[in-house]
Amino acid sequence: MTNPESDTVRIKAGPYAFTAQWLVDLAPKTCEAFRKMLPFRNKLIQTRWSGESAWIPLGDARQLTELENHTCYPSRGDILWYPGGISESEILVAYGATSFASRMGPLAGNHFLTIVDGRENLAALGNLVLWEGAQDILFEAA
Repeated sequence: MTNPESDTVRIKAGPYAFTAQWLVDLAPKTCEAFRKMLPFRNKLIQTRWSGESAWIPLGDARQLTELENHTCYPSRGDILWYPGGISESEILVAYGATSFASRMGPLAGNHFLTIVDGRENLAALGNLVLWEGAQDILFEAA
């Protein structure tokens, strides 16, 4: 049985497995909103504007309305949720050097998860998404 209040989340992306730490103290509303979506399945695709990162388009779904613990420059392994506004709502997974942006310019997303296990496979996941296309991704409670 999984614990919905665990301090970690399991992520399966393509053939790779990761564990990420919730940043509840820094982004409590974002963590709460995403926990309600678990298990969350989608496709991870290469970003167009943000460098070494992949994203999950969420469309116009405005489940979040405010910024918290937001950044334009996530580090490798940081996961952001952009609540929408200038661009569509999305989840961003940084696998290398990233400057979060859209065709409208820089964006700031809520940094709510950090990958703490499996980081050595982030570059390989990035190359897979870049050269082979969209990969299945699953976030589930640990």
